[in-house]
Amino acid sequence: MTDVWRALSHPLRRDVLKLLRTGALTAGELGEHFDCSGATLSTHLKALREADLVSVEPDGTKRVYRINLSVAEEALTGLLQFLKVGEDEPQAAPEESST
Repeated sequence: MTDVWRALSHPLRRDVLKLLRTGALTAGELGEHFDCSGATLSTHLKALREADLVSVEPDGTKRVYRINLSVAEEALTGLLQFLKVGEDEPQAAPEESST
């Protein structure tokens, strides 16, 4: 899970995942959305692959990337459980009255 959080820590990687939510894209199509070198984008895509947040398939001379929603959902579920989101707030102990 550490690889997932590390991969999600960079804004460009999060932007790649947002783009992939709409469907599979080639590395070249992804590159059209970013002002960075191909080598830099490749490094970010590698981090996403290593975290299993995206999968890649060769298609001739191109590489097609798809988001792996199950890993993203698992990470989000883990975070929500860690933060205990959705659970009732702990009740403060009632103050004693001095009557």
